[in-house]
Amino acid sequence: MKIVLQRVLKASLTIENKEYSKIDKGYLLLVSFTDGDNELIASKLATKVANLRVFEDMNGKTNLSLKDVNGEILSVSQFTLYANLKKGNRPSFIECLNPGDAILLYEYFNKELETHGFNVKRGVFGADMKINLTNDGPFTVIIDSKEIL
Repeated sequence: MKIVLQRVLKASLTIENKEYSKIDKGYLLLVSFTDGDNELIASKLATKVANLRVFEDMNGKTNLSLKDVNGEILSVSQFTLYANLKKGNRPSFIECLNPGDAILLYEYFNKELETHGFNVKRGVFGADMKINLTNDGPFTVIIDSKEIL
């Protein structure tokens, strides 16, 4: 499982020229799954996201969590995070989890974030989405289950 987490001042998601989801200060999460990912991994990464301290305190140190700043989450399924670029110039997506299992894990992950007290706004799995954001910092981290679990 991979997550690209961007600290944002605001983010919105549009589908077919209509605003579908939006948040103010918080996280834009781009979320992807690969073979071997399961609910335990999704749960552990949801806890990691919920407890990350990437917001600045009064001294300018990144000591505050999303909950500390009353932040919001916009979670977007992004299978292309598992693009394989080893051969040629056209990405291969053979490492992506099949859509049927991926949508279940995506929904499970979002529900796990909600158990931590967050209102999670979502994209639509498999839809053509346009995302607008104001990155805060910029502050972007990549969370890869293979590196932290």
